[in-house]
Amino acid sequence: MTNFSDTKRLFELPDGVIYLDGNSLGPLPKSANKRVAQTISAEWGEMLITGWNKAGWMAQPAKLGNQIGRLIGAEPDHTVIGDTLSIKVYQALASALDMRPDRKVILSDRGNFPTDLYMAEGLIRSLDNGHRLVTPAPEEVETNINSDLAVLMLTEVDYRTGRRHDMARLTKLAQDAGALVIWDLAHSAGALPVDVANGGADFAVGCTYKYLNGGPGAPAFIYVAPRHANTARPALSGWLGHEAPFAFDLNYSAGAGIERMRVGTPPVLQMAALEAALAIWDDVNMDDLRATSIALCNQFIAGVEAACPDLTLASPRDAARRGSQVSFHFEHGYAAMQALIARGVIGDFRAPDIMRFGFTPLYIDEGDVAQAIDIIADVMQNRLWDRPEYKTRSAVT
Repeated sequence: MTNFSDTKRLFELPDGVIYLDGNSLGPLPKSANKRVAQTISAEWGEMLITGWNKAGWMAQPAKLGNQIGRLIGAEPDHTVIGDTLSIKVYQALASALDMRPDRKVILSDRGNFPTDLYMAEGLIRSLDNGHRLVTPAPEEVETNINSDLAVLMLTEVDYRTGRRHDMARLTKLAQDAGALVIWDLAHSAGALPVDVANGGADFAVGCTYKYLNGGPGAPAFIYVAPRHANTARPALSGWLGHEAPFAFDLNYSAGAGIERMRVGTPPVLQMAALEAALAIWDDVNMDDLRATSIALCNQFIAGVEAACPDLTLASPRDAARRGSQVSFHFEHGYAAMQALIARGVIGDFRAPDIMRFGFTPLYIDEGDVAQAIDIIADVMQNRLWDRPEYKTRSAVT
């Protein structure tokens, strides 16, 4: 049984703050300070360029990829990190479309994170080959799966509401129709058990700065199923995806397996922070994490609904259909969230009216949830959000 009191002590959590925004940016692992400092002084400082070999910088994307792979149910050596999530979405989608040249439909949904849809739109324009993006309501995805479908591209957990797709069911339906399937795990990896191998995913992508606590700007990851690993054509043929980068061949030849999905130079300092964060997961059982997450979310929903009738639940009530976050509709949600942040309860706002709260058992417990409910009740019941200073929008919401 995972002891989450022990994991909580591994994070820097400011006094007076209840942090319910780890679904947007995870807090700092205490060990990351020392690990990054070591990379700066003992590795970069002392080793200089020899750090690529001596400190193992060049091997880190695959090593850390395997650590993430364990958390998403991937086969060993089929996950790699690097670049941003947008880049990884582009890579996966371009490779998948190339594998279905006679089909032109990309199916997603209106709840998908906008960057995934933007990357699809941009790729469609670049290819200029008759592809089209179809985005029905999330509950209508299944009825849009047919023999015209090239790629199903979905985010498992909706970033606004926390609604969760049935990965195994939708994957099978799409593949039975002859399509390939890409899953975005940005709000799944580190939040709930994921099994891309047994679930049959063709590709999966995700970020590491949310539930995995890799820090702002931490690199993304991409998974490619073994059946595609040596045949998927990388659309972004970066030099580190070459089979022999330091041969400096003028012609591109894709590397073996997941290595071909590498693009540019690894972000060494960010990888150091991510390495420290991922070490915490060595002692975490994902089933324990999920059970605790559900309990915390249910406690929060019950408490907020009892105290705040002006807030309407936006997340599924059924925990099986929900990720590790709870969202509420409120007309003045932005102002209310700023009032909460001013009182030490940090969540975030998503347009047009969503107040969003993330639940991460690694550092959030029942006491934190109870205290957060009390503060939310005070802000809502006494209309403490109705002040000019809480209504001025910042660049990041």
